[in-house]
Amino acid sequence: MRAFVVTQYKQPLREAEVAEPAVGERDVLVQVQAAGLNQLDEKIRLGEFKQILPYKLQLILGNDVAGTVLQVGAKVRGFKPGDEVYGRPDKDRIGTFAERIAVADEDLALKPASASMEEAGSMPLVALTAWQALVERGNLRPGQKVLIHAGAGGVGSIAIQLAKHLGATVATTASNSNACFVRDLGADIVIDYRTQDFEQLLSGYDLVLDSLGGENLQKSLRVLKPGGKAIGISGPPDPAFAREAGLNPVLRLAVTALSSKIRRQARKLGVSYEFLFMRASGDQLRQISALVDDGVLRATVGRVFTFDQTPEALQSLAFGGIRGKAVVALTH
Repeated sequence: MRAFVVTQYKQPLREAEVAEPAVGERDVLVQVQAAGLNQLDEKIRLGEFKQILPYKLQLILGNDVAGTVLQVGAKVRGFKPGDEVYGRPDKDRIGTFAERIAVADEDLALKPASASMEEAGSMPLVALTAWQALVERGNLRPGQKVLIHAGAGGVGSIAIQLAKHLGATVATTASNSNACFVRDLGADIVIDYRTQDFEQLLSGYDLVLDSLGGENLQKSLRVLKPGGKAIGISGPPDPAFAREAGLNPVLRLAVTALSSKIRRQARKLGVSYEFLFMRASGDQLRQISALVDDGVLRATVGRVFTFDQTPEALQSLAFGGIRGKAVVALTH
């Protein structure tokens, strides 16, 4: 079957003919109809995560899928051929930039009935990231205040809607051209990151979801109230992540060192910092599907590429400017 693969870090994706996926007893074989593009795909291609995600090359890239079930393993009970599903395969089994993929049944859910394949394919990784940051880690409650950076992006656009649903007051950073868009999603306070400094305008926040890292993350700590929490999804990784990922002692030390400065700054301010590397979860996607079908959450697909355009589609992420998500659509 056709797929787009990484054969060498820092090199462009290239098309390859690869073996059909093996379908285990708890696996679901999915005909890929849409695959979302994520910054994670680009970071993997560049080799930025090779220490903590030691993939063997050649690697089929792609972390989001929506499509139709072709076959199920002997022990699968929740899905049948013909079902329309979506999911984020486990980090060890990615590969959605392909015609077909086998996904563990526990990582899949029926796609929202009200969403198109492109919309469903855009959602799993970003919606799970928002859910795990705001619901699981952030424990966001009605009346609390949350700052969500890059509100017009993939994670931000879902996180704003979810935070409003949870009853929070939502501030976000966006360009002036996206101000109406993020307000329409539910943002209460919109800060133009090009002309305004969010640190000067915000204070007393309970939670920050940071997708940018670096200086932005350091400034984010200073808008939190004592006891507040910053959750970073672009790093730096922290010791808790290193433990959960089962990294070897040498790598654990390296990861601890990477985040020691930001954790020290957080402690001085009486706040905390956590790194989130989202995980696959069919259970959470079922809850997300219900919110989509209830009209609480909606996907924003800023651009659709053809399967043949996958390498260019991935490169387009570097230029920004895509509202919501970019998606590769496969026609069969």
